[in-house]
Order: sequence, then structure tokens, then C-alpha cells
Amino acid sequence: MNTAQAEIKSVPNTQMDVQLSFAPLVKNAAPAVVNIFTSKTVSTRATSPLFNDPFFRRFFGQNFPRIDQGGRKKKVQNSLGSGVIVGGDGVVITNHHVIKGADGIKVVLHDRREFEAKVLGSDERTDLAILKINTEGAVLPTLSLGDSDGLEVGDLVLAIGNPFGVGQTVTSGIVSALARTQVGITDYSFFIQTDAAINPGNSGGALVDMNGKLIGVNSAIYSKGGGSNGIGFAIPSNMVRSVLSGVSQTGRVVRPWLGAEGQTVTSDIASSLNMKRPIGVLIDAVYPKGPADQSGLKRGDVILSVDGHEINDPQALRFRLATLELGQTIQFKILRRGKVDKLMFEALPAPETPKRTETTLKGRHPFDGAVVVNMSPALNDELGWDAMQGGVAILKIKRGSTANRLRFIPGDRILGINGLTTKSVKDLTRVLRTIEGRQGDWAVDIVRNGKKIELAFRG
Repeated sequence: MNTAQAEIKSVPNTQMDVQLSFAPLVKNAAPAVVNIFTSKTVSTRATSPLFNDPFFRRFFGQNFPRIDQGGRKKKVQNSLGSGVIVGGDGVVITNHHVIKGADGIKVVLHDRREFEAKVLGSDERTDLAILKINTEGAVLPTLSLGDSDGLEVGDLVLAIGNPFGVGQTVTSGIVSALARTQVGITDYSFFIQTDAAINPGNSGGALVDMNGKLIGVNSAIYSKGGGSNGIGFAIPSNMVRSVLSGVSQTGRVVRPWLGAEGQTVTSDIASSLNMKRPIGVLIDAVYPKGPADQSGLKRGDVILSVDGHEINDPQALRFRLATLELGQTIQFKILRRGKVDKLMFEALPAPETPKRTETTLKGRHPFDGAVVVNMSPALNDELGWDAMQGGVAILKIKRGSTANRLRFIPGDRILGINGLTTKSVKDLTRVLRTIEGRQGDWAVDIVRNGKKIELAFRG
């Protein structure tokens, strides 16, 4: 944050300062915050075949649950959340979990106008979704994105949303912490923490700074009873900007890839490296010919900062990389053999090498009904798998199939069958053809959640 910005911020000094109101700020920001209503049809197993009997429907009406041919009753579930208009032509940002699985999405504006919305893109790993409504040429009020890196602990903020469905509500508080990376809500945890009251229904709503800028999208609360305990979390606006840009340009989010793995520098590690304090990420592995390798990063290096932003753990490093634009060149500050050095890193996407070659397996073998793919950095990054792993893995499994009954799960990496190594989809299909015609047992080696497992099945 520059000196000019720092000079503007001050605490109330007089009685007049204390009596100042947020009303002008709210009048400008509130019209850009919307309510989001979603509906989806779910089915549950019926307890009685009488649900479809016309005699009962005469008494209970058309809202009485209907039973499908599979003996399950269908029911419409409704839920609510909030969103923020970031484009005057009807672009709305909200949380992924607000619209996940929805059959229908309705956006209600501050002035009570209602619109059906379609999903332009949704990113589960950041818990963000981009919606579009047809305004028929009308220009809507918007909130412009601020710089979340300019926030400081103690800054005043407003949370605007629709808690508990009571209608649009404004609460105030301060930024109580920054860079919360151990919350465990998303894959890219780097949250703004605030004590502004956030409750169910606030999800997807706006966290606004005193300049009237959107500096966060409210996402979650820490609560045992479902209400606000003064600990709420918002996704920083710089991550919002990155997801919005990716969806607008390509229809999906493609993030820069590091091509390396590392661990948090603990006090013991810092001591062994003669560091004054624990800071940074110690690099354990570097993917050959990946962006990190091309930048000159080596195993044993400690990444201290990214473009001047201090790095304290792998989650912070991932966040910083995820907010970069592809093709952008940035500077890593590293520690190597006791000396501080600088490396230039180019933000590049993860390569899909080898091609995934998605294949559905069929036959008299344990993997009948499994869909397998070749692992690659791009696929691993897309699905949240271990970025450094290769080989062949299960992508999905057909319900009721042999693979399903034998309890294989998506993400299982297949190492070999009956002592024969399977490094690719081609290897796996060849091995299955070789063994399938023989009588005998099956010995399968897989890796699940980082652990090697040996399985045996009767032939």
C-alpha cells in the first residue's frame, strides 16, 4: 500500500467523527447487491406406493409428492444466497456453492425486478461462479473491484447480503485478519477474515471497503450453531478478478502452473537453513521442463516472496500464482544455500502431456465400468490431483458396474495388474486383454490418497 493511501486512513478523533454515517456509502453500493434464489429437483426413496393413488391426491392436492417409475418420490428444494453485479450488462458474481446443482436460478435486484440467470462459468476450487442475466438493454448498477492487497487489519468494511432470507441487510465491522490459509473451505484458501456479521444467505454477497469498492465476496462463517459468531470469511477481490477474467475470455478458468511442490518452512527447518525466522516454502520437487524448472528454481530452494508479496505457506503461494494472468512474468525472491537471489518466472498453463485419452473399460475384469485417463499436469490441476504424478487413473465409475461393486473410486491410480506395470491407458488396455482370457485371480496395485494398496480378487 502506498504512502498516500496510508495517510487517508485514520481513527475517529472527535464526537462529530463518531457520529458519521455509512448511509451514503450504502446508497451507492447496495443497488449492486442482489438476492439469488435457486431450485433443484431431488428424489428420495418413497415409503409407500399410495403417493400416486388418485384417491389420496383428491385430499392432499397436487403438491402431494409424486413417485417415479423407480419407486422414488421427487421434491423441489429451494435455497437462497446473494450476489454482486460486476457488469452493467448483467454479469453477476456469487459463490459456487450457492448455485451448485441448481435446475433454475432467479436473480432479484435491489428494486425487486426479477430475472432468470444462466451460468457462464463456475469454479468449485475457488467457490466462485459467474452468472448472466438478460437486461434487455438496461444498464444495471455495479460495484467495481478494489485491490484486496491494499487491505490492512483494522480497516472498516461493510457486508451486504440477504441473511436468512429476511431481505437485504447491511452489517459493519473491521478486517480482523488477512491471508487466512488454514480455513479449509476451498482449494485456494487465502481469505479475508471479518467480524462484520455474516449469516446463512450472505454467501455470495459483497464485502465493501470505505471507498465503496468490492474487496471480497462473502463465502463462509465459523459457527457451531449456524449464526454469526463474529468470524466470517470472504474471497479476496483479486481472486474474484482472476476468475472473472478467465471465464469472460475462455469460458473456464485456466490457472498458471508452478511445476513444483514444497512445504511450509517450520522453525526447525528455518534453524537448519540458518534463517532468522520461519518464512517461505521449501521446494521438495521440480517437474522437469515445467515453468519452475525453466525459471531456474531447484530442489532445496526457499521461495520467500512473489512479486514483493511475502509467502508463508504453500497455500499462499498457490493463491498468488492463481491471481496471475497467463503470460505474465513475475519475480521470485528465493533463498539458495544461504544467499538471497531473484528468479524471473513466466506464468504458463499446465501442459496436457500426455493426452488424457479417456477410455471406458469393458470386459470380464475388475475394472469393468471404470473410465480411465492418462494423468498429466493439466488434468491433475483441473481435478485437484497430485500435480507431480503421472500414469493412469480412474476418472469416474459407472454405477452398478463391477468396478463400482469392488469399491474402486475416482482418483485411484493404477500401478499394475498381476505384476505387469500400467503406465498409461494403452498399457492398461493391453494388460487387460492379455490377462482377461485366462483363468485365475487378479492382483491389483493402486495408489489411493497417497498410499499404495495391494488388492486381490478371485477370478
